[in-house]
Amino acid sequence: MTIAPEAPAPLRFLSLEITGRCQLTCPSHCYAQAGPTRGHGTMALGDWLRIIDEAVALGATTLQVIGGEPTLHPGFTELVEHALRLGVNVRVYSNLQRIREDHWALFEHPSATVATTVYSDEPAEHDAITARRGSHAATVGNVAEALRRGVSVHVAVVDLGGGQRAEEARAAMLALGVRSVHLDRVRPVGNATDGLPSASALCGRCGMGKAAVLPDGSVAVCEIGRFLTGGSVAGGASLAAVLADGRWAEATARVPRRPGADPCPPDCAPSNDTCGPSKGDTCNPAEDL
Repeated sequence: MTIAPEAPAPLRFLSLEITGRCQLTCPSHCYAQAGPTRGHGTMALGDWLRIIDEAVALGATTLQVIGGEPTLHPGFTELVEHALRLGVNVRVYSNLQRIREDHWALFEHPSATVATTVYSDEPAEHDAITARRGSHAATVGNVAEALRRGVSVHVAVVDLGGGQRAEEARAAMLALGVRSVHLDRVRPVGNATDGLPSASALCGRCGMGKAAVLPDGSVAVCEIGRFLTGGSVAGGASLAAVLADGRWAEATARVPRRPGADPCPPDCAPSNDTCGPSKGDTCNPAEDL
């Protein structure tokens, strides 16, 4: 049966996955299967600027710029500047490996937030997970620099299991001065699964006031739920048309809802435990409920 909403679904939070390129590979768990050899996708800079305009017109109050590593996209600065000029909150999810001075200027804007992921308080363990030597030093060093500059910082700690020092990483970030630190488990999506991804791995709030535009223009219920798409904004198609299409309603209907789940909060993002029924609960997959 086709589900056909009469108007675009509500939108408060939109993720813009502008590239699949990343300095890291995170071979055991990256949901986007990003890496150094991946490209920026088929969406042109003008397409991304148009989608930002459309998202704001639809009522989005927070835009997240993500990848891959979004700072590697040649249009990154222009995209973030454009979004900030429109008066929305902008969250940049970065691995913080290399931050240019003009990037810091963007991050220091009062409506900007920087998010990153730390896996361990032990550099060797963190570097083994990202598959890049020195990645722990770069990320933690730039977290410290962000705090020094007064940048709003969120750190996610993703626990892959097997005795990983995830709790110690969380404690280390709090001790460094990060006020927003959340713990999550890895989801069986992308590099973390040998088979087909399952909607049961999702938190149950994907697509509730939230959407993600992927590098090829596909519109998914969220970054983690990238296998549930409801259309595409490539080729000039409007975001409003996608969110009003029956395929979008069908995609969101495939997400197993958590009992009592509210729509995703404004700071919802990958590796974020705010997407539980109450802030502070870990965002468990629906299959664990």
